[in-house]
Order: sequence, then C-alpha cells, then structure tokens
Amino acid sequence: MQIPPHIEDIIRQHAESGNTFNAYIYDTARLTKRTLCLNNMMPQGVEVFYAMKANPHPTFLEAARKAGVTGIEIASLGEANKAVDAGFSPSQLIYTGPGKSLEELAWCVNNSIRTIHIESLAEAHRIQNLCVAAGKSQDVLLRINANFDIHDAQTTFSGGSKKFGIDEEQLDVALPQILALDKLNFHGLHVYAASGVLNVDDLLHNCELVFDLTQRIEAEYQGVRCDIIDFGGGFGVDYEETGNDFDPQAYADGLSTMIEKYGFQGRHFVLELGRWLAAECGWFATEIIDIKTSRGKKQVVCAGGINHFRRPAALSINHPMAIVNLGRGKLFETQESIHQEKVYFGGPLCTSADKLANDVLIEEAHIGDIAVFGLAGAYGLSMSNNGFLSHALPQEIVVTSPE
Repeated sequence: MQIPPHIEDIIRQHAESGNTFNAYIYDTARLTKRTLCLNNMMPQGVEVFYAMKANPHPTFLEAARKAGVTGIEIASLGEANKAVDAGFSPSQLIYTGPGKSLEELAWCVNNSIRTIHIESLAEAHRIQNLCVAAGKSQDVLLRINANFDIHDAQTTFSGGSKKFGIDEEQLDVALPQILALDKLNFHGLHVYAASGVLNVDDLLHNCELVFDLTQRIEAEYQGVRCDIIDFGGGFGVDYEETGNDFDPQAYADGLSTMIEKYGFQGRHFVLELGRWLAAECGWFATEIIDIKTSRGKKQVVCAGGINHFRRPAALSINHPMAIVNLGRGKLFETQESIHQEKVYFGGPLCTSADKLANDVLIEEAHIGDIAVFGLAGAYGLSMSNNGFLSHALPQEIVVTSPE
C-alpha cells in the first residue's frame, strides 16, 4: 500500500509531537468524487443513499450531502439524529434494519421520514398503530428475505434463515395482511442479497432476480405496483489489493439495459452505499509499542487494537498496510525489530482475539514506528469494541486533499 503523501505528512507531524500516536485520518475527497460519478452515470430513477453505518462522522455526512446523495440510510434513532444535525431533512431518510423499537418508529412516523422498510408482521402492525394514534399515514417498503443469495459475497443477507425481512415463501400470508393496513402506503420492495461483491455480473444477476420477483408480485396482487425497488448496497472494495476493483460503469450499463428489458422505466431504484463510498477515505494509524519473538514468530503490539479497529478480526481479513518509519533510537542494544518478515499485529487488549493483521510481510519496522492500515474509512471506529479495557479513543483527524 502506498500512503498518500499528504496523509503521511499528517502522520509524521502528529507522531513526532511526543505523545503516543493512535488515530484515524480522514480525507473525504474520494467519497465526493464517487458520489458525483454515480449520479452522472446511473440510469434515470437510480437514487444513491449514503449508508451512514459505514462511517457516521460528521465530515462524511457533510461530504455526502454536498456531493448530492438523495438521502441517508439509517438503522437507529441515533443515526437519524446525526443525519438531521448534518443538514438532512427527515424526508431524506430511509430506515432499514430489524428490531426497530417503538420509540424509533414513533419518531419516524411523527417526522414523516421517506420510507420505513418493514422487517416483519409485528413491525407492520406496530407502525399501523402509531399512525392511527398520530392521525397520519406512512410510506413503507417491504423487505424480503429472498430465496437466493450471492455465494462469493463477503457477507450475505438473504437465503437461508435470516433475521432480515420476511421470507419469500411467506409472502402469500404476509403481504395481504400488510396491504390491508390502511395507514401504510405500500411503495415497493427492499431485497438486499449481499455485501462486498466485486463481480459486477453477480450483482446484476441479483437485480434480475429482484425484478423477476417484482413482476410475480405485481401479477399476483391486482392493483399493487412497486414504484420503489431497493437493492441495498453490495459494491465491493478490493481489500486484498488484487486489482479486481468493482466497475460502477459496467453496473450502470447493465442496470440500464435491464430496466428497459423489464419495462420498469419511471420507477425509483435505491442504492444504499456505505463501504464503497467511504473505505478509501480513511487510514488507521497506530504506534508500535513493542516487538518480540514468540516461539519463532514476531509479535507486534500496537497502541490500538480491536477496540479501535475491529474489522480485520471480525471478518478475518488483512487490510492493506504500510509502515511509517520514524527512525527513533533503540531502548536497549538487543531490541528486536522486523526485516523482511511475516508477522502478527495486535493491540494492547488482554485477549488473543485482539488481531489487526496476521502473516503480513513487512519490509522494515521498529518500536516507535507507525503501522498504517488503509481502506479504514468504513466500519472503523464506530464498529469497534471501544469500551473494552477503557483505553482512550483514538484521535479523528480530518484533512483536505491537496489541489
């Protein structure tokens, strides 16, 4: 991994201040560029929502708003409040995810958010009761746990037994009940099959299956039209640096052809994108506190671990990384260092699960140098075990790309 020069400069400036360095560095220029490109290349009717679970930091929300996302995909009341604080109106929010509390649903109904995505019959009835009490109606989508998935995806959300949505084979029982709830304005479907898909053809095949399902529902239920189809996210990020990047233009072209084939012009198609927009906007940089050999393998202990950057351990992957060498002197003559070795990186936590990377080849590293993990702009600090052992949180440093 090559660290951008302006990011390395910031790391060096802060690391040489004398305090132990442990920080996220954010530059949202790539989020802005990618959002603008998507808005220009996607077929008419496609709307890009920022999935703020990827990174809820205010600078990411501000960048998404200024770049022209249609709105924000939220999954909690806390996220709703952050989105509104960042300048988004409730009418720009779509609420997805299981287990929405009564208080969260009440806020959505009272503030007339754009759509609530129903995950179960109980949730549908809960929204209906809130609407009756408030004298209002609410636009909704129905989330379906489709009977298909994408096998090569990093994470799957459909197929098999899932807590997400209503099983496709239960639609005959569930959908008529939902349609009978007079305060719910049914607008369409939410079918999110998988996350982290690099193969465009796989994701387009998922779209085709969703379109087939849409046609079957509309044929079976007279008067029902799915004006909105939410595909979720799914655009993958090449964490292993294979050069196999997701091709958004190929996806846009394929989706455009498919919309025309099915005669779905004039409908709205929602993309909830978080990782693909945010990952390249962040670096986790943490000081190497110790290096030692344990039974033939070098162990590198850093100032931050899964309490600050949990994703590598949670998904059993290595993020791309590099070392910023600071040239600090040795503490003692036989102090260990790393030279062209595959090593283990962990943090300061009292658990063997505290892994940042394993079997990663490092050219050179010394105690006091800075380990930098790339593609850390998505699912970084907010996904991590922040409270474990009560370590201080890392800094979050926002920088601007040079002109």
